[in-house]
Parts: sequence; structure tokens; C-alpha cells
Amino acid sequence: MKSDQRSTHRLDEWDTLFLLDLKVPHLDQAMDAIRDALLNSETFDASADLSEITHQLQRHADLGPDALENGVAIVHEQLDKPGESIQVLVRLAEPLKDLYGADGVPLQYIWVLFSNEKTHPHMPVAVEFARLMEDKEFRAQMLGCSAEADFIKAYDQWLDQELKFEHHIPEELRRTGRLFGGIMADIRRRAPHYASDFTDGLSSKTLASVFFLFFACLAPAVAFGGLLSVLTDGTIGAIEMIVATTVCGTVYALVSGQPLTILGSTGPVIIFMGILYQLTEKLGIPYLPTLSWVGIWTMIFLVGLAITEACSLIRYFTRFTDETFAALISLIFIVEALKDMAQGFSDGETSHDTALLSLLLALGTFYLSMSLTRLRTGPYLRRQVREFLADFGPTIAIAAMTGLALWMHAVELETLAVPTEFTTTSGRSWFVNPFEAPTWVWAASTVPALLVSILLYLDQNITVRLVNDKQNKLQKGAGYHLDLSVVGVLVGVCSLFGLPWMVAATVRSLNHVRSLQNVESKEGKEVITGTIETRMTGLLVHLAVGASLLFLGLLSQVPMSVLFGLFLFMGVASMRGNQLFERLRLWIMDPASYPPTYYLRAVPVGQVHRYTAIQTACLIVLWVVKTSIVGILFPLFIALLVPVRILMGRFFQPEHLALLDAEEEPEQEEHREAL
Repeated sequence: MKSDQRSTHRLDEWDTLFLLDLKVPHLDQAMDAIRDALLNSETFDASADLSEITHQLQRHADLGPDALENGVAIVHEQLDKPGESIQVLVRLAEPLKDLYGADGVPLQYIWVLFSNEKTHPHMPVAVEFARLMEDKEFRAQMLGCSAEADFIKAYDQWLDQELKFEHHIPEELRRTGRLFGGIMADIRRRAPHYASDFTDGLSSKTLASVFFLFFACLAPAVAFGGLLSVLTDGTIGAIEMIVATTVCGTVYALVSGQPLTILGSTGPVIIFMGILYQLTEKLGIPYLPTLSWVGIWTMIFLVGLAITEACSLIRYFTRFTDETFAALISLIFIVEALKDMAQGFSDGETSHDTALLSLLLALGTFYLSMSLTRLRTGPYLRRQVREFLADFGPTIAIAAMTGLALWMHAVELETLAVPTEFTTTSGRSWFVNPFEAPTWVWAASTVPALLVSILLYLDQNITVRLVNDKQNKLQKGAGYHLDLSVVGVLVGVCSLFGLPWMVAATVRSLNHVRSLQNVESKEGKEVITGTIETRMTGLLVHLAVGASLLFLGLLSQVPMSVLFGLFLFMGVASMRGNQLFERLRLWIMDPASYPPTYYLRAVPVGQVHRYTAIQTACLIVLWVVKTSIVGILFPLFIALLVPVRILMGRFFQPEHLALLDAEEEPEQEEHREAL
């Protein structure tokens, strides 16, 4: 056959042997039919080593295909004898009921790719075809094609739409074209699972998740509350932050469309509220009434976006955007943790004993958490014991290091700074009257409200998109529009009580999902088999955060250094599965040791490095903007990741970008190692 050296996804640019509606009951008979079809084909190169081809077909008939996904099997081999490439696409008349993929779909299509190259030149088309087959409409259209020309035309039309982001849109991000249509669709999608959202959470894994997330949510609440108190001269502090975290988190856990998302205040939100305080001081206007108007307008904007199905625009956010944003949040946690751990050594008022013990407690918390979590896939102890230790790993680490700190009581340590009584930080009344602000502020507040709306829209939807990632194996669906409307209403309510704004917290949400995952070890690799989808964890965690106000004395015994170690663990753990960090490692690896990932098999290495370099540059820009005097414009720079990704089409082949942006699951990656 003719060998086309261009890496392309298209069927109409290279010669493929089609066998449509082949009637065979077993894989070995299909392989025999492929061999016979090659012999009878006019395009088959007679100089090719027929015996080797026959041997490879028979071998795969016995061992199965190299990969099987969405009913599409891929058989790929490098032939010893030089010759032209061979590509055959088979569509079986009936699926093979005795051969299923990891996704439970029976085999119905077979791609045979033989050449004398390590990777067949047209591997991308087989990979893309298998990925497209996940779409029910595409699968139905491919089955309806009766001729080769119709098959090619239909496939290429779908590919064109795919490259324009018009296909593979999740159901929850498809527009209905009606006001409130997205919100109502979210409610209808999640309502049947509401009861099971509670019953599914009745497990020891849920309890472990609650203990872990209690500290993971309380510590940032206290830390961000203290920071906000400094930025607002004591107007809003830790008490308000704990109350807002409790109320908003509880409501969200009860009525949201994706309860695995954890609400909390984030660094950019806190900085924004601090900048707004400085602005009100310069203008000589009251802060809290102004804050309430900004919050009211933000509520109107966010609910309006949800009503008009604006969350559907998140489909333009690809892996490129998600990975860059998630990497930024992970690095924020890691850098802040390391900065706090090193602060004791640079602070002249801190003794060396205190600084050293604080460092040991932080690193000990991090090491224990990581070690116990990794124990899940290790060979030691029985599986039930490994599962228990892995689930409760962070909790055990916090308890152990806190106990060690109490034992070393002679060394003075900074502990969790919790308030001593339940009252507002400044002693004001809880309710804020927005009409105490000057009349002109009522309308002028729309400007900062627009900026914070962009920030909350992006933060909320990108985080929920990461939570809903295919690799997490979620089954109950999402609710982007419903969730955004809930967040919008909560922002408005919080503003009337002088409380901080809450939104989906990326690192906390991702660690919440990971704490509920069922993981197995296959060939030394962690494979996610499912995730417990429940409202119980989010509900109990936030109720526990509220209940902490009753045990302030006990919480004040937890050293801050232990929480810094927890932050470091959360930041590092959230890096897992982020392909950006995996591709960065390639820069310092021996090319001979590159992992056989699907994108390295089908995309030139130079293109992979260029893609990574652009993504890294975007990450650096986001970091610089976040820490600069124009930090208030941070949301706009996150949004600019989308046009950057679109403009990259000028420097990459569309099929290369499609592969680098593909949402691959661990099982799929594992299958591709055989290719």
C-alpha cells in the first residue's frame, strides 16, 4: 500500500482497505478474513512478508488487540522486512459478544496498522476514530454508512466539526436555547440520584474523607480569614470566614448539581476584597455597604449567566486551559506552604528550636500523608488495612504530628489562630444595610462586580470541569448552570451579612474527589475504578467546620506547621494526573526513556515540547499577574487562555492539537503502551 508520511486524522488522504459488515462470530475468523482480503486486494504489495503478516494476525487472534476502546480495536505491529505501510479498517456486522473493552463496550471495529516504522504513520486516525466513537451520534452514523465513500465522507465531516469544538460536548454543556433551560436540565439530570447521593456515602471511605477535609477546609478558612482581617483592618476576619464556609458549603452540598465540589474562599477572591477595601478608603465611602452592592450585582450577573446558559461556553476550555489553571492553583499551595515553612529561619524573633521543629512537623505531615496514601497500591499488608491507612492517611499524619508537638511542649510553636468567642471581628452587627452607601455607589459597583463575576465564573466552572474529568469515573452527571446560580445567590446573601464570597476551591475539590476514589493497582500503576458520588462528605465537613466554633480551645492546639505540611501535601497530590507536569519531565529525560504515551506515539516530539513551552509560558504570565499590582485583572488573563489555545492552531497541525488536548483515561493510556 502507499505510505503517506503525513500524520493526519483524515480518511480521504491515504489508501485504506475497508471491510464493511464482515460477518464473523470470533476474532480469529476476523483476522483470517483480513489476511484473505489483503491477498485479494489490488493495492496489496506482494513484496511484503506475507508470512510475518499472517503470523502477527494469528498472534493477535490469540492474545487480543493492543487496545480496545469504545468498541474499536487497534492492532499495531512493526514489521521486520522493509515495505510499504498496511492499514485495514473492519466493521463487523455484529459486535463480538465475547470480547469487551475496559469500558464494557463489545468490539465492532478493527484497525490493523502494519509498517516497518516504530509507530505507524496513521496511528492518529485510529486513535481519533476510537475517541470519536464515544459519541452516540457518531457511532450511529458510522453504522449507517453502506459504502466506503459514504464512510469516508461522514468521518471527515465529523472531524471538521470536532476541530471546531462542535462535537464531544458533554450533555450538561449543550444549550437548550431557552431561558432557565440549562438550570432545569441540571435539576432533571440530578434529581433521580438525590436519594443515592446520601445512601452511597454510608462507608468508611466517607468518614476518612470527612476527617481529612475538615482540616483541609478549616485551615484555609482560618488562614484566609486572618489575611482578610489584615487587608480590611479588622473589618472581616476568621469568624466571618468560618461562618461563610459553613453556611455556603452546607447549602451547596444539599442543592448543587455536583456536590463533590468544595466551596471556599480562594486567594484571588481575598485579594480582590482587600483591593476593594483600599479603594473605599481612598474614596471615603463605607466598605461593607459598598461590598454588599458589589455582591448584589455579582449575584445578578452570575444568576443571569446561569439563566442564559453561559456555562456552555466552558466547552471551549480544553485540557490546555484546565491543566494551566490547575497547575497554577497547585503551585500556589506548594509555594505558600514552603514560604511559611522557611519563614521561621528568616524571622529574627523566632528561635532556632522553634524553626527547626516547625520544619520537621511540616515535612513529617507531608511525608506521612504521602506515604500512607501510596500504601494503597503497595505490596505490604492486607488490602483492607492498606485501604484504611490510605483513606485516613492525612488524618493520621495530622494527629501524629500534633501529638509529637504536644510531647515537645518545651518548644514554643505557633498554633492555629482561632477566635476566642463567637462574634464579628469588629464587634459590628451581622446584617449590613446596603443603603448606607452613597447613591452613586449603587450603580458604580457594577464595574468591580463585573470583574469579580468573571473571576467567580471561571473559578467555579473550571474547577467543576476538573472534578467532572473522565478519569474520575463519575456516573451521575454534573450541573454547571445550577451550580453557578447557587454560587451567585450565596454571594448575594453573604454580601448582606458582611461575609466573604465563596466559590469552588480547586485544590480542595480535587482532593475531595481523590479521597473518595476506589483505586486498584494494575501492573504497578494506580487505576481508578470508580468514585463514591455523595453529598454526605461535603455536608458533614462543613457542619464540622461550623461545629469547630464550639471547640476553639481544642483546635488552638494544632500547630500551624502541621497545617503547612497538609497544604504541601494537597498541592503535590493535586499535581497527579496533570499532564503538563508529566510533559515538563520530558525536557530532562533521555529520549530513549520516554514513556510510550499516546501523544508521544503520534505527535512529533518537537511539537510536544513546543506545546509544553507555550503552556508553561502562560503559567508564568498568570503567576506574574497574580502577584503584581494589576492582580485585580487576574480573571481576564485566565479567560485569555482560550484565545491563546485557539491561536495555537496556526503553529500546530489540528490533529496534533487534538491529540495533545485529548481527555485520556489511565486505562486508555495503559492500553496504548502496547502499541
